[in-house]
Amino acid sequence: MLKITVIGGGAAGFFSAITCAKTYPQARVTLLEAGRQLLAKVRISGGGRCNVTHACFDPGVLVQNYPRGGKALRGAFTRFQPRDTVEWFAGHGVKLKTEEDGRMFPTTDDSGTIVNCLIRAAEDAGVKIRTGDAVVSVKKLTGNTAEGEHEDTAPSFEIELKSGEKLKCDRILLATGSNPLGYKWAKELGNTVELPVPSLFTFNISDTRIKDLAGISVPNAKVKLPGAKLEQSGPLLITHWGLSGPAVLKLSAWGARFLHDRHYKTSVLINWLPQYNAEVLRQQLLAVKSQLSHRLIVSSCPFPVPRRLWERLTSSIGIDEQKRWADLSNKILDRLLLELVQGEYQIAGKGAFKEEFVTCGGVNLKEVDFKTMESRRCPGLFFAGEILDIDGVTGGFNFQSAWTTAWLAGNAIGK
Repeated sequence: MLKITVIGGGAAGFFSAITCAKTYPQARVTLLEAGRQLLAKVRISGGGRCNVTHACFDPGVLVQNYPRGGKALRGAFTRFQPRDTVEWFAGHGVKLKTEEDGRMFPTTDDSGTIVNCLIRAAEDAGVKIRTGDAVVSVKKLTGNTAEGEHEDTAPSFEIELKSGEKLKCDRILLATGSNPLGYKWAKELGNTVELPVPSLFTFNISDTRIKDLAGISVPNAKVKLPGAKLEQSGPLLITHWGLSGPAVLKLSAWGARFLHDRHYKTSVLINWLPQYNAEVLRQQLLAVKSQLSHRLIVSSCPFPVPRRLWERLTSSIGIDEQKRWADLSNKILDRLLLELVQGEYQIAGKGAFKEEFVTCGGVNLKEVDFKTMESRRCPGLFFAGEILDIDGVTGGFNFQSAWTTAWLAGNAIGK
């Protein structure tokens, strides 16, 4: 009987174990989880609602949401994509709903629904689930066929647990997420690991222009890292510590290595009004100066900018509360225009993004066969989920890459 061991009791570990056990009912599938709680990250994801996937059903468009791994996932998504995820969960009694921004959640708005579904599906498929079994080492067995065993039937791997117990198996799937131990075992078994660094985080910025404005949001802003020639657009949120919101999170993902290399200290440019080009803005400012000449600048904002933010931006360039539009010099007008479309702020560090932990880095994708998720360096070793150098932006994309790589691995590992 083929013995298959999955290390890691998260989304990718469970999905691959279930897929494998269903596809190869003659195999013995064991799932090892070091902690006492299964699917811990799934439980806290999406604010406790679990953002299962994203309503994007075109693989070519879908891959554009992955700062790393998009190219490798292009073919993978033609085999298992969000539509398949929706159908899989529906087939296991869980309906998903789509929100306005495309994110998909269980209709219960409870991550426990997803957790219970995966555990039940694993048990029904015959997966042996072991919790509290921490792995301390993974070894490839070579040239040590036991007496009476044929070379083809000899186990390929030995797993040592913290308890001292040793397990032998024919195939191993590492679904350890961003756990350093998983990277260590992958390297010991011959794979290269790209340096793991944080992705999806907020920016710590201390600047009088946004101080005490926590909670103010702009529905559509553009943020740019000039040093990296990267930019992203979307909702922007001012926080107690700096800036957050989808635009910043996406920029942090695409700029993860750039920001890490600069110790999270660099400049960011903000365009509060990307829907206007600079010349249109200039003409509107001149029109306001002419038509509303007797009005106070601070209390008559001609653009869709939150009032308190407008007050702060105008005062930051020296426009006092009593200045009227008629008093606006061309020099100050130019400075106001620059502040609106290209305000420069200094990032002083990175913040966290709620309970989401996404990593840029992991097992080098060139060393993995994306038809099977098997290591090209170590036959019998498979990968799924965040241990790979794949990461998506916020919105359900990281879970989708976990489901897809796990499904591919689960279908191939028992051959």
